[in-house]
Parts: sequence; structure tokens; C-alpha cells
Amino acid sequence: MNASTENQPSGSLDSLKWGVVFFLLAGAVWGNYAYGEESVLIRAVAVVIAIAVAGLVAVQTEKGRTALAFAKESRTEIRKVVWPTRQEAIQTTGIVLVATLFMSLLLWGLDSILFWVVGFITGIQV
Repeated sequence: MNASTENQPSGSLDSLKWGVVFFLLAGAVWGNYAYGEESVLIRAVAVVIAIAVAGLVAVQTEKGRTALAFAKESRTEIRKVVWPTRQEAIQTTGIVLVATLFMSLLLWGLDSILFWVVGFITGIQV
């Protein structure tokens, strides 16, 4: 068999699995609405269980396995990041605040000057 015929059953099973995921999530929404008079705790637990089962079914698909592998690789990469110290974060925040204040004052001044020039040219004073 060639690769395209071998992947076809998996693709149809994946579609079925995604359908199950959709119906589980839709059932969780419907159940939460339909049993609105029940305890919030019971409904919340039922929704969490439905979402967990839907997630487990979704992970069994090709896209789900790919997404899970991506999440694991992302977690590994996050561990490699060199995070700034508290002092560096505070200094950078200060620089950003000062630059923002400077630009806002500059734009306010330019706006005021342009407002005055347009008023002078048109003769309309507000």
C-alpha cells in the first residue's frame, strides 16, 4: 500500500474523534444550561469532566498529538529563557514610562500648535 491509502483510515478516524470532541463540548454547554437548577458545584464538576474527556479524545488525533508535542517543546524553550532581574525589570519599566510621558507631551504640544494654526488660518476660534 502507498502512503495515501494508509493515512486515509486514520484521517476518517480523526474526523470521528473530532466529532466526538464537538459533541462532548456541546453536551457540556447544553447540560449546564438544561440543569441550571442543579448545584453550581455539580454542574462545574460535570463541565470540567466533559472538557477533560474531550481533551483526552482530541489528543488521540494527529493534530492533537502535534499540538501536545508543540506544547512540550514550548515548555522546554521557556526554561531556556534568561529572565531579567527585578532591578532590570524596574529600570526598563521606568524607561518606558519616561519615554511614554515624553512622547505624550510632545504630541500634545504639536496638537495644540496645529490647533492654533488651523484656527488662525480659518478664523474659527474655539
